[in-house]
Amino acid sequence: MSETPENATRQDGSEASGTEAQAPGPEPKRAAGRRLALPAILIATAALAAAVWQWYDTRGELRTIKQELAKRLAETDFQSKESRIVAEQVREAVADAQVKLGVLEARIAESQNQQIALEALYQELSRNRDEWAYAEIEQAINIATQQLQLAGNVKAALIALQSADARLQRMDRPQLLALRRAINRDMDRLKALPFVDAIAISTRLDNMIAGVDAFPLAMETRVQPEAEAPAAAEGNAWSRFWREARSEIRQLVRVQQMDKPDVPLLAPSQAFFLRENLKLRLIGARLALLSRDAGSYKADLKAARDWLNRYYDTRNNNVAHAGAVLRNLYEAEVSIQAPDISGTLEAARTLRLARDRAAR
Repeated sequence: MSETPENATRQDGSEASGTEAQAPGPEPKRAAGRRLALPAILIATAALAAAVWQWYDTRGELRTIKQELAKRLAETDFQSKESRIVAEQVREAVADAQVKLGVLEARIAESQNQQIALEALYQELSRNRDEWAYAEIEQAINIATQQLQLAGNVKAALIALQSADARLQRMDRPQLLALRRAINRDMDRLKALPFVDAIAISTRLDNMIAGVDAFPLAMETRVQPEAEAPAAAEGNAWSRFWREARSEIRQLVRVQQMDKPDVPLLAPSQAFFLRENLKLRLIGARLALLSRDAGSYKADLKAARDWLNRYYDTRNNNVAHAGAVLRNLYEAEVSIQAPDISGTLEAARTLRLARDRAAR
């Protein structure tokens, strides 16, 4: 539809011929345009090549960056998983530590409560230590008094007083000096008393009681009958009859000479009760010894000696030895006059009362 200026000129014949005669040739213009287009093309080609090279280089860098980024993401993901595992372990450890911490806090609280209770108890013990010490000292003196008054046991009383004196010595207080003096005075008085070995005496009595059944009675001692001469075979009938009658009479009646004509004859049952009564006498003497009853002790031993000399064979070695033992035991002194230590006990009680009044 559009027409070029050349076609328009050609349609108008007159004008076209005039124009063609006057217009310059197009060749020089085209040559100049080619000369100008060639550098531009080179520049454009260079720019395009640079752009392509830059695009290729950028693409390689992008690929490298993507690979690096993928690697970093993979490492980050792995580290994230490890971090989550470690975080879970840490969380469990923290929870366990919190539980243990709670238990430790409870134990610390319990320990603190126990420490407070122990401190209170120690303070209470410190306050009451002296009272307990005075109570123990008074109890020891009381035991010594009872041993002397009830059992006459000087050794036990002395041990009790020594225990009280050792306790007073550990306390080492001036206000206890008077009580210590009283205790030491009583200890000296007890040490001055004669020693009675009740255990040895009791042992000797026990041995004698065990041997009573073996002691022979005086009535059991018999003179052996004389051996008769064998009867002669010879003789008449009256002689043989007289010899047999005399033998029978000798077996029915026996005449014996005794050293003690007043020895009583006892039936077997009476002999049994005699031995048992002798044992009872010796047992009574032992009980009197333990109770420090000198009167009963000597009375039982005297009765046992009388029975031994009257009813038993004193020529026997065991009986003679038993008689000697009874004589020695009878002469031994088993009763002592124990000193009165009630004044020391009263001094201890007075000291305790004085402390109670001072505490109020």
